[in-house]
Amino acid sequence: MTLAMAGFAAEDMLIKSAAQAMPTGQVLSAIGFGGLIVFAVMTRAAGDRVWDARYLSRGMIVRSGFEVAGRLFYTLSFVLVPLTVATAILQAAPLVVVGGAALVLGERVEWRRWAAVAAGLVGVMLILRPGVEGFDALALLAVLGMLGFAGRDLATRAAAPGLSHRQMGVAGFAMMTLAGLIIWAVEGRAVWPEARGAGLVAGAVVLAVLAYHALTIAMRTGEVSAVAPWRYTRLVFAGIVGLAVFGERPDAYTLLGSAIVVGSGIVALVAGRRRGG
Repeated sequence: MTLAMAGFAAEDMLIKSAAQAMPTGQVLSAIGFGGLIVFAVMTRAAGDRVWDARYLSRGMIVRSGFEVAGRLFYTLSFVLVPLTVATAILQAAPLVVVGGAALVLGERVEWRRWAAVAAGLVGVMLILRPGVEGFDALALLAVLGMLGFAGRDLATRAAAPGLSHRQMGVAGFAMMTLAGLIIWAVEGRAVWPEARGAGLVAGAVVLAVLAYHALTIAMRTGEVSAVAPWRYTRLVFAGIVGLAVFGERPDAYTLLGSAIVVGSGIVALVAGRRRGG
């Protein structure tokens, strides 16, 4: 799990760097298409069907819609605002999933987990600081991205269970490609990538595929209660990358809000495992 989070943070770094010289949509769609090709080859080699009619099931369509929204808004957020800020807001996604499971799926959520959800939202508000000096409206893009990924995770429960993780990778990277094409269409321009830009995109494809695999292995072979809290190491890696590569220095409110979000997420996870859900 830690390796997966390091990979995703490094992928974000390469995308943010490549987007300084190339349109964001062009970068994202290229990475999505590259990952799609890799997972299609892996799927075919494993004897699975690259195209499966279950991609068009209601659950998968809903999941895919949220995936596009998450990819689109989150990518725009960390390209336009500090990577540390966007990553910190993203960490609230598991808390939104907890609330959504109760409100949408009718799952029972005890008061400790509701308290953790409320505290996590307070942490997000500290990071955003709406209505006060230092508020950046572009950070709301990270909130939309976080909601998209939370919706995707909720919809995954209704998605076709028979699809392999390689097929889910095909679907995920196809939606990443679509999100990039939407941004690209709005931007309305394209550039021929120089060697550095092409290298950054290629590196991001490799990291995205490896991180996805590491995440899948962690979630399928380890106990969820043991490995899931290590998702929050992504914030640590993002902070290191933000400082070392982009010169980001989060203020006290961002650090405090991040700590509250991470702490709340761990509390919600532990409380959920104690009651067996």
